[in-house]
Amino acid sequence: MSTSQTRSRDTMGKVGGLAPEYLVSPELLDAVSPSAERGGTLIGSDPANEPASVSLLRPMPTRVVALGGLYLARQLALRALAAGAWVIIATGRPQAWQALAQATTTGGGERPLPVVSIRRLSPIELPDSSEENPLLVVHDGGATPVELLPPRTPWQTTMYVLPYLHPQAGSLAMNADLVLIQRLQAAQAQLAARIWRLNPARVTELSQLRDDHVLALGRDLWVPIRLVTSEGEKQILGPVRRGD
Repeated sequence: MSTSQTRSRDTMGKVGGLAPEYLVSPELLDAVSPSAERGGTLIGSDPANEPASVSLLRPMPTRVVALGGLYLARQLALRALAAGAWVIIATGRPQAWQALAQATTTGGGERPLPVVSIRRLSPIELPDSSEENPLLVVHDGGATPVELLPPRTPWQTTMYVLPYLHPQAGSLAMNADLVLIQRLQAAQAQLAARIWRLNPARVTELSQLRDDHVLALGRDLWVPIRLVTSEGEKQILGPVRRGD
């Protein structure tokens, strides 16, 4: 993706009176690692040291769970921005997400561009989504989220940010299209074993993941991934870490 020019794209409808288009500056594109392809978001490397991507933006309604803390969720949101997605964040802790909004400013005292919209945890009318205008909704509502903004249309993904695995979130996690898990404590790993019917070897693997690793879990999917973070992302998010 070229960084020599500013990227412009129509927005996906009107949300709260935001402008009808947005721009992504070359500086933001330099800060984030590019997606492997539309829908395949590069997040790191697999055990064979090959590039590992996940289907974050797809031509179908998609549920994703980011289990383990804010860093992983914010990095995925940045990667979605690089793929041209509008990102709407519903959260009870807006300050935790301000770094993403600040990363979309053009500099020179100009106002933030409407690439990222930070909202309260309440139902809102979502903009239309399409292949040209995918939508990532981030639901940062604690360990037992209520589905306020479920994915309903193609090219809409709702990502639930879970700080830890709670029994009441078992149904949401089990029915997600993709779950990205950072290291779990022993009791949490045992709960994961009951939810996903994991064998002892996989339970041990979950409890021994390194801080810069995640486990990608889905239907017929079990892949450990080492997160790859660019220097630009580190300036926005800080070093790779677990927890909030």
